[in-house]
Amino acid sequence: MKRGLLLLLFILFAGAWLGEKMVQDPGYVLVSYNSTTIETSLWVLLVAGLVSFIAAYILLRLLSKARIPTTELRHWGERRALRNAHRKTLKGLQAFNDGNWWKAQRYLSQAAPRAELPLINYLTAARAAQEQGDDKGADELLLQARQQSPQNATATDIAQAQLQFERGQFEECRTTLTALQTKVPKHSQVLRLLHSCLVQLGDWQGLAALLPELRQNKILPQESLLALELRCHRTVLGQSLAQLPADTEHETRVQVLNRAWQDLPTQLTSEEGLVCDYVTQLITLGEEARAEIFLRDQIKRNWNDNLVRIYGRLQGENAHKQLEIARKWQQEHPDNADVLLTLGRLSMRNGHWGKAIGFFEQSIALQPGADAYAELCRLLQHLGEHDRVATLLQEGLSTTGSGLPSLPMPDKSATVSA
Repeated sequence: MKRGLLLLLFILFAGAWLGEKMVQDPGYVLVSYNSTTIETSLWVLLVAGLVSFIAAYILLRLLSKARIPTTELRHWGERRALRNAHRKTLKGLQAFNDGNWWKAQRYLSQAAPRAELPLINYLTAARAAQEQGDDKGADELLLQARQQSPQNATATDIAQAQLQFERGQFEECRTTLTALQTKVPKHSQVLRLLHSCLVQLGDWQGLAALLPELRQNKILPQESLLALELRCHRTVLGQSLAQLPADTEHETRVQVLNRAWQDLPTQLTSEEGLVCDYVTQLITLGEEARAEIFLRDQIKRNWNDNLVRIYGRLQGENAHKQLEIARKWQQEHPDNADVLLTLGRLSMRNGHWGKAIGFFEQSIALQPGADAYAELCRLLQHLGEHDRVATLLQEGLSTTGSGLPSLPMPDKSATVSA
């Protein structure tokens, strides 16, 4: 109450003082612009300016409280555009689901700039373009997706790699996926697609390097991984010599082959297929003696009937020593047809013809096989026992050819005709 009274007294005093000043000296103000002039007293100009300021302030307050309609109009326009984009997106997805690729691409690409999830629109539209064979259109849509959603570059790059793979652009696909793997090394879709791409390219070296990632992230079943691993390393081993120039020296070839074998994972060095491949390549290089030593060591560490059969075909530096080694195997595996076949062959290398015949006959008795019959017939033929050879041939045909179908046969008196 006192404060209000004091304020009123101050205003009255100020008004009286100001009125007296106005009476004493009203002042003079002249404003001239071009041919127009305004003359007034100083006090009238000050009062007019104060009134104008108060009026402008009140007007602005009123306008701010009234909310200018243009803002609402702008918001209404945006909501309408969003509804339109949503409607077109739904139509595009329905068309895509129905296989109407042209309509799907049109609706989805039109709605993409204002869609809630523009990346989905662009990627699906790119897929629709791809289905129409419009590779250029698909790539342009993916480029727009990158520009619109740079934070989702990984998804766009995966879509790009998928389209490249389907087009058969395997080199481009590998480039895209290799860059992606650097950014997202454990992404399952990237690894799975990279695996398929490398298989198509026949890049077994790259697949061998990718195997740890495939295994760690469980991209393939364990059985498939093991088969893939074996295939990769068998191919790499087989290509180790084929990649060398034709004029490469013999010793260099041997070193390259040995290095390729040493680079194999330890757990694969006892795999029968890899061992046979390595031995075959040593034989091709004329290194049969090295192959014999290697194969002997393999059989010692991991017994394998097929490797024993191959051992009998090898000519080592000491045929007598080979025969003695095979005799020890017979003591450990007395009823093994493959050991007996190998003993027969090694006996022939040592000139023990009678013992060779005995080993071949024992092998046939345990397990009739084409190799044993062929070796025995060949030996007997050279020994002049033709009648026995004829009997064995008939016996071998009836044994090894037991799966032949029942067919009509000519009489003995029949003649051969065309």
